[in-house]
Amino acid sequence: MTRLTHLTLRNYLIALHDVGATAFAFFAAFYLRFEGAEQFVERLPLMLRILPYFLLLSIVVCYLFNLTTTKWRFISLPDALNILRVATILAVALLILDYILVAPNVHGTFFFGKVTIVLFWFLEITALSALRFAYRYFRYTRVRHHARADDASPTLLVGRTADAEVLLRGIESGAVRRIWPIGILSPSVADRGQLIRNVPVLGNIDDIDDVAADFARRNKPIARTVMLPSAFEPDSHPETFMMRAKRLRLIVSRLPSLEGGEAPRLAPVAVEDLLLRPTTTIDYARLEALVKGKGVIVTGGGGSIGSEVCQRIVDFGAARLLIIENSEPALYAVTEALAAQQIEAEVDGRIADIRDRERMMRLMSEFKPDLVFHAAALKHVPILERDWSEGVKTNIFGSVNVADAALAAGAEAMVMISTDKAIEPVSMLGLTKRFAEMYCQALDHDLAQGRAKRMRLISVRFGNVLASNGSVVPKFKAQIEAGGPVTVTHPEMVRYFMTIREACDLVVTAATHALGAQRSVSVYVLNMGQPVKIVDLAERMIRLSGLQPGEDIEIVFTGMRPGERLNEILFATEEPPVDIGLAGIMAAKPNEPPMQALKTWMATLRQAIEADDPTTIKAILKDAVPEFGSNAA
Repeated sequence: MTRLTHLTLRNYLIALHDVGATAFAFFAAFYLRFEGAEQFVERLPLMLRILPYFLLLSIVVCYLFNLTTTKWRFISLPDALNILRVATILAVALLILDYILVAPNVHGTFFFGKVTIVLFWFLEITALSALRFAYRYFRYTRVRHHARADDASPTLLVGRTADAEVLLRGIESGAVRRIWPIGILSPSVADRGQLIRNVPVLGNIDDIDDVAADFARRNKPIARTVMLPSAFEPDSHPETFMMRAKRLRLIVSRLPSLEGGEAPRLAPVAVEDLLLRPTTTIDYARLEALVKGKGVIVTGGGGSIGSEVCQRIVDFGAARLLIIENSEPALYAVTEALAAQQIEAEVDGRIADIRDRERMMRLMSEFKPDLVFHAAALKHVPILERDWSEGVKTNIFGSVNVADAALAAGAEAMVMISTDKAIEPVSMLGLTKRFAEMYCQALDHDLAQGRAKRMRLISVRFGNVLASNGSVVPKFKAQIEAGGPVTVTHPEMVRYFMTIREACDLVVTAATHALGAQRSVSVYVLNMGQPVKIVDLAERMIRLSGLQPGEDIEIVFTGMRPGERLNEILFATEEPPVDIGLAGIMAAKPNEPPMQALKTWMATLRQAIEADDPTTIKAILKDAVPEFGSNAA
């Protein structure tokens, strides 16, 4: 009944068309079969008695197979198959009518006959399809006409034809405008010499110079290129293509991956698109099942990670979202960005510092969240190496406040966003995050001992997030734009990288696993593929800017900073990995001291902070985290 209540005048007109088409096919089949014969006139009265019931059946069948509710401008192969199904069901209905109901009781012989039913089947398919595909073709030619009339840019599509077809459909439907595809450059040999929706494959990606020169000789210069997802695969050498496109002064755009259900759209090419392995496939239905209709709190929701978590939470259907942020500009920016999207979720933002325990308790008690995502933290390694006590206040005591407040408010789960630097830490960032992880693990362990269903507390670790605040990528961008030099700490420095969206989606995925039946793991590690050498990253970014490293832009090595190490690791020696069966996510077996020991350390830490005693702070933390590296100064 829900679908029926949403029918519009357009749907009723489509139903009227389908009824008319079926009536036409019904009479036309009889006329063609019995034209010029007395049998047609003899059968006409019974035909007219049968027709209303048959048309009523056709309305029901057309609706059940979505012909009534499908927009004609988007008609495609699945709709053509539905037309075949409708015609077949109605033809079978005539066959049953002929063999069981009408013929034996009225005529003693067949009333319709097999030839008539076969004719009806073909005519019904034709009648239901003709106007639909004619309208589809009309819209297609109209979009093409407008594209040319609006001075659309002659465009080369770069990537495999399967990706190109998605964009071409977007152009035909009007979703993508102001570009006119004149050819495709594909890395696949099987695509060569093919036509895709009337657009030719002109060659390999490496043929960009020759193809551009050929069009220029014909006074049809190419204005821009669109890089499809397959153009960013390593074998396609995207950075080489970018350099050539820049030399030819072509505008370069990209078509984002459509795995998340996004509509086709063009976007600028970002450096992040050219630095990563293929992203992990995300089960979005699983994430929606976790979040939909829930009340969610995100601490640090104005930061680069927190704001993307907020965006994904509302995308997955949360009913309520409370953003906690201690930066007024950041809070304003994220709430305004969400409000501009006219989302259904109730979004509220509050200025608060996670160090303020009473404030955290009060906010969470009033909101009563189902889920809490804890992204608030101090995270810049060199800064925290100078100000140890501030890192302890925020990353340890702030996290404790959030965890305790979430528990008191009756949340189902709290997810703390941690870092790979918490594994055998050598920096204050890693050390404070590791301590916070241990508190969450210990609290999760204690809650597991109770019989009642209680809150899960988990930590999710990942490495460097591209384009996040403090990431090396925006720093390199700024240095390149300023003419250099690009500064790298050490020629052998390597790091793991992932995109903000990938990180946030995998954080939510980890939460779905944690809320399952088992409590065997409480620390999740995101699979970030192969680590990237920072100096290689710098060189690639320089080349992507159309420059040569060492010639146009110098790379200068400045030496390792306090709290840094050359290689990040994914698991500590005392944390054997656990396979949990989720793509892109690994887990570590819990390794935490008893809660009583943690509370003793925290009490001593408070006293040391109040006394501004860094020596005692360091001693307590080294006692709590024995694997803390000796080179953290």
